[in-house]
Amino acid sequence: MSDVQFTHGDTNWFVNDRFGMFIHWGLYAQGARHEWLMNNEKIPLEEYERRYFKRFDPDLYNPELWASAAADAGMKYFVVTTKHHEGFCLWDTQQTAYKAPNTAARRDLIRPLVDAFRGRGLRTGFYYSLLDWHHPHYVIDNRIGPYRELPEAERAKMNAGRDMAQYAAYMRAQVRELLTNYGQVDVLWFDFSYPDREHPEDCTRGKGRLAWESEKLYRLVRELQPHVIVDDRLDMPGSGDIKTPEQFQPREWCKVNGQPVVWEACQTFSGSWGYHRDESSWRSVDELLRTLIDCVSKGGNLLLNVGPTGRGEFDVRALDRLHGMGSWMKQHSRSIYGCTQAPAEFTTPEQTRLTWNPVTKRLYVHLFAWPYKHLHLDGAAFAQRVEYAQLLNDASEVGMGLSTWYADQLKGEGARETLVLNLPQQRPNVAVPVIELFLK
Repeated sequence: MSDVQFTHGDTNWFVNDRFGMFIHWGLYAQGARHEWLMNNEKIPLEEYERRYFKRFDPDLYNPELWASAAADAGMKYFVVTTKHHEGFCLWDTQQTAYKAPNTAARRDLIRPLVDAFRGRGLRTGFYYSLLDWHHPHYVIDNRIGPYRELPEAERAKMNAGRDMAQYAAYMRAQVRELLTNYGQVDVLWFDFSYPDREHPEDCTRGKGRLAWESEKLYRLVRELQPHVIVDDRLDMPGSGDIKTPEQFQPREWCKVNGQPVVWEACQTFSGSWGYHRDESSWRSVDELLRTLIDCVSKGGNLLLNVGPTGRGEFDVRALDRLHGMGSWMKQHSRSIYGCTQAPAEFTTPEQTRLTWNPVTKRLYVHLFAWPYKHLHLDGAAFAQRVEYAQLLNDASEVGMGLSTWYADQLKGEGARETLVLNLPQQRPNVAVPVIELFLK
């Protein structure tokens, strides 16, 4: 699609690579029941620190294994939570003592992660929470956080002396560290804004660009790394390079004010972003692959999340899904990388998704259900422009056109321009079969 909205950051690589890994890791991994447990269970800060900060000891942390799992799954970039809403920092920030080097980890956990992933050819992304339930100048509001349901007078007493401007300066200092000390950063993923629409200036009712001082923050980012991709959660129209639908699948190419934009769906294997020991709603490999394919067929990316354990490992459920996706990607990645939504003249058949590589001029038909004998591709674009077809998994030819015996039986259905592909009786032994069409 040629009329995609301009981006200030470099999205050329982004729309080629299509598949990334999100990593949510922090003290909440020890609670093992959701990254928002401090909010959900209204855990006071002192209690949260006593339980988790003093006991954080990721002794099995091996970022080389994480990087291998991501690369082998076919992922091309990663985004890691440098700081989540709890306020705990995974790197050796000079702005707070609430950081990994002051736990049993005794080191910056971001540096070896970046090195490992870059070593496997993945681009670097940093998630940074705008919220911070730990910082002494972060104003407590009545919407989000462990103290949100306290009586208004009690919250006001806790807010005495707090200054959001000092917190905004703290954020800028931390973002400066992240964009200065780790080489080229390709994605900066801020999260998130929730201003009160009637009183956007009131930090006790919500927080948006006025609280974050988003213009100053964004200007700093562009000064330090002009190429970096910035997401759309600063509550600052025009600043976001990418739209980030969360935990749902868009029905079409995402638009802003009617114009198509670069976009990325961010989703989890199950429900929680952080490690959740007892969650049993994990998605299947087949369904996750269909989601990736569906994103690309609509011109988007998929950022798929892993929540490591408190000891620093990907659990077996995550590794199983990553391995399964990687097995499919090994044979089918050229229907994903460099691909996008098919030109409008190609009509998508039922139970399929189309992706299109505009450089190689190849069209990919992803079969979510395996038809009996024939796949009918209706329209002049298919009938007149396809010159060869093959299964992508093994490059075996797929015959085109109906034999006389079958064609005679269809005479009464009316004239139409259709390309008929003759499929093998046996469905290929892959999660989602793909037919590669070579165009004239």
